[in-house]
Amino acid sequence: MSLFDIKEHIAEAEESARSYVDSSLQYYRLKSFKSMMQGITVTAKVLLIGTMAVMALLLLSIAASFWIGDLLDSNAKGFLVVGGFYILIGLFIYLFRRRLESPLLRKFSEFYFD
Repeated sequence: MSLFDIKEHIAEAEESARSYVDSSLQYYRLKSFKSMMQGITVTAKVLLIGTMAVMALLLLSIAASFWIGDLLDSNAKGFLVVGGFYILIGLFIYLFRRRLESPLLRKFSEFYFD
């Protein structure tokens, strides 16, 4: 095997290594772009749907407060009842937060590592 053949093999190996590195770099750029865009679209959907849900819940809560206030002959009592209901929901969510974290973590890890 001559020195010229060895140089040729080294040049081919170097070219193959550069090609591999370039291909890997492009793959990881594309993968990160895909993950980033999925995150952005999910965030946008959650914000839009969440905003609509919060607006609907606000209006329904106000209507329920006035309705309960008419039943109790005091609008203030109606608002207190609805406020107390939301405090109870908040306490239940706080008490069961560990059970909520596990499914969320599992779902987002599937999303991220997919």
